Amino acid sequence: MLIREGLRAELGGVRRDQWRRLLAQCDVYRGQTPPAEHPTASITYLGPAAANLALAYRLSGQRGYLDEAWRWISAAISFPHWGKANLPDHDLDAGWLLQGLGLAYDWLGDALAPDQRRALHDKLALQGERLFDYAVKTEGTWWSSAHWQNHNWICYAGLATAGYALDRPLWTDQARANFDSVVDVLPADGSDAEGVAYWRYGVPWIAYYLDLLRDAEGIDWFDLCAFLRNTFHYRLHQSTPGLGEHVDHGDCHNRRTGHSVALYYKVAGEYGIGEAQWLADIVDSRLRWQEVHADGIRPGLPAEAFLELLWYEPSIVGTPPTSTTAYFPDLGLVAARTGWDEDASMVSVKAAPGGGHAAWEAAHKQGAVLSAGHHHPDAGSFVFASQGAFLAIDVGYSREKRAAQHNLLLVDDQGFAGEGGYDVYRGAPYERRAWMRDVLISDGWVQATAVIGAMYDPALGVRRLERTFVFTPKGRLVIRDECVAEVGREWTFLLQADWPIAVNDRTAVLQSGLAQAWVSLLSPADARVSTGITSLEANPTASTPSLMIKKRMHTLRVSTDRCAAATFLTAIEPVGALAAGHPTATQLGDGLGVAFDDETVLFGPYDGQCPPATYSVVTS
Repeated sequence: MLIREGLRAELGGVRRDQWRRLLAQCDVYRGQTPPAEHPTASITYLGPAAANLALAYRLSGQRGYLDEAWRWISAAISFPHWGKANLPDHDLDAGWLLQGLGLAYDWLGDALAPDQRRALHDKLALQGERLFDYAVKTEGTWWSSAHWQNHNWICYAGLATAGYALDRPLWTDQARANFDSVVDVLPADGSDAEGVAYWRYGVPWIAYYLDLLRDAEGIDWFDLCAFLRNTFHYRLHQSTPGLGEHVDHGDCHNRRTGHSVALYYKVAGEYGIGEAQWLADIVDSRLRWQEVHADGIRPGLPAEAFLELLWYEPSIVGTPPTSTTAYFPDLGLVAARTGWDEDASMVSVKAAPGGGHAAWEAAHKQGAVLSAGHHHPDAGSFVFASQGAFLAIDVGYSREKRAAQHNLLLVDDQGFAGEGGYDVYRGAPYERRAWMRDVLISDGWVQATAVIGAMYDPALGVRRLERTFVFTPKGRLVIRDECVAEVGREWTFLLQADWPIAVNDRTAVLQSGLAQAWVSLLSPADARVSTGITSLEANPTASTPSLMIKKRMHTLRVSTDRCAAATFLTAIEPVGALAAGHPTATQLGDGLGVAFDDETVLFGPYDGQCPPATYSVVTS
């Protein structure tokens, strides 16, 4: 499976770097000892260990790689079950091991001793049957029908690998029917409601399955999968300037575990995306070490060495991106930046129902399984980065998800309806949805309005809550929040930062290292301004307590007295850390606009004189 003719001849030439990386990873395995007993922690890493070592043997013929492969395989097949802490035999551990050991069974062939090959065969047959039975039994409830999320892709791709290796058409037919639906229902714009971290963890499995299907059955779905064709651009535009970190909308363990060189190679080769090859080269040349060091989602980047070798397409020339803006309508995601260099400024804002529009519609109209546990109550929230640092931040991973953990608005100190749990969208009515409208991009100006009033408890009587964002060519961000309720409510504007926020009257200062931004709190003029701490702890996996994520965010709160209507007007102006003086942002009229020293944003008619660089907000 997956090893094409002529691959070995390229190992000393165009695939020299990828071959060396594979061998280096095999050396890592040689210095490690597989567990003798099933640990409480995840054993997913045993799958790619077997695949990497098996491929090294298949291409080199060196006996040592065969012996090492069997050392890892024998440990994996000795465990009575695959997975211990969560759904043994029926979830991610099983999917990962069926893939890695299924490939090893195919690649090693008769090089294994007869008793070894029989033992591996029987274990794959047992575990594959267990996973297949569970998938059939739970159709319409859990991952077997949750076409928008990583558990589905991983488990079915693993089942398909073992199915092709052992010639089990029931398994491969089930996987093919599943991915037929996946290709159809995933958003065509390539966005992923689970966020960059789980994009990096899960989406390579979609590409892997399509590659496997084409190899095994001659069925090519790459051209049919619009999601896969476009998903690299989603990932690219969630990169911060400098590319070393990413925007952490959704459940992201950190801001540094987000690159998959193997997937970049694959989409570059399949779709001729030069930017994907360019980003893969950037990761290889200067970012790989930090991706490996952060290791937020395991097995991580090193485990993909065998895919990097198989998927690298040397004919694709890397080309840097030219567009600095992007809009992904399914997720209501708008990303804009002043450039791609590290010192540039960028904003990313999103507004969509749980799982994105396509998943939300399917869940409510077709009865599909939504399973949007990695999607936060963050419609209308934003992230702002500048000068190589995050200034307005997102919470990242959270198990008790709340709007108050984001750059959002509270109503009587309450966030979104249904929040406070892991999957805040489970059972939510169709009407509880947000969307992005009036998205306009012109001459470096970017405008978008997040409509989020329906996300709050109906008992609060929120009639209108809309956030209009304008990002200027010089990297300033203007936010206008229009809040209306049936009765008087306290409205609170929240801004989160990594470091303490200094406040002087109506100005707040965001700082992080050498980066700084002035925040002008222009309206309401009589709002109360305070700062505090927002802390949380969350463990992405019960199997490994040491992976506990602890977050301490510094929170700016701007609150009104009780009123039926309020308008917040806020300007964020990035400046160097050593910059002296005061913000240049001033309010025009009665909250009708913001004037900087050389840029102006108007939200309505204004009689005063405006400089040439003026943007008038357009609303539908």
